[in-house]
Amino acid sequence: METQYSDEELIKLLPDFTNHYADVNSTKLHYVMGGQGEPLILIPGYPETWWAYSKVMPILAKKYRVVVVEMRGMGSSAKPIDGYEKKNMAKDIFELIQKLGFEKVHIGGHDIGAHVAFSFAANFAGMVGKLIVLDTPHPDAGMYHLPMLPILGAKYIYPWWLSFNQVKELPERLLEGRMNIVIDWLFNTLLKDLKSVSDFDKAVYVSAYNSKDAIRSSNAWYQAFPQDIEDNKAYDKLNMPVIGIGGSGYEMLEMTLPNTTSELTLKKIEDCGHFILAEKPDETTELIIAFLDS
Repeated sequence: METQYSDEELIKLLPDFTNHYADVNSTKLHYVMGGQGEPLILIPGYPETWWAYSKVMPILAKKYRVVVVEMRGMGSSAKPIDGYEKKNMAKDIFELIQKLGFEKVHIGGHDIGAHVAFSFAANFAGMVGKLIVLDTPHPDAGMYHLPMLPILGAKYIYPWWLSFNQVKELPERLLEGRMNIVIDWLFNTLLKDLKSVSDFDKAVYVSAYNSKDAIRSSNAWYQAFPQDIEDNKAYDKLNMPVIGIGGSGYEMLEMTLPNTTSELTLKKIEDCGHFILAEKPDETTELIIAFLDS
């Protein structure tokens, strides 16, 4: 990792936050913490790191004890060979929360991080005050119906990387040292405002994902989907308050969350792509704070 993109350098840009590590559930997690108040656990998604929350962390830290966790396989967290089922990754978060001494937390996530946050709420419901789901629902059997080919004439963005990342060994052989190609494509395709993710931001993520182990472990989040789907079938409806905030993923949230929650708020961020934390940080933060304060 180039020095300018290291956690030690990045944290200097957020002076009220500090880097930390914890050994939990047979792995090591890196997390960034700051602020005061009720604990708010936030988990990033693919292809990002804790830096994905950098625009919203200072605002949220005025009211909450913000803990942004890099899940197993991400950024400066360990990259073990296995354990990437979201139920097990939720256990990682559970043990971290225990080490931090929090009895109850609000928790949220974006993309793959939303899968982990939802799984945490399903498996450790008594520890959750409120749940925040950002643009992506937990894997369910509907994933098996995603088109394997682009739909002729449709504006649908064919999610080829969900399939590509299922392949073992080949992606890291092809992409080691070249993850900038994938990361540029994903942001250029899934953002509406391309300027909302800067060249510096992309370089942070490329630095984090460029190694063979980083590609292998991030792909493992996707390779666990079949087990995640089976685990999801066994979950009861969530009883805590849940908010789903979506940009381009709003329709997915609208389609799935009413079936899995009992007390749901849905909010759509207009004219926004998938990376809502980068593209519409103020609107996203306002919705989070209003939900947590209600």
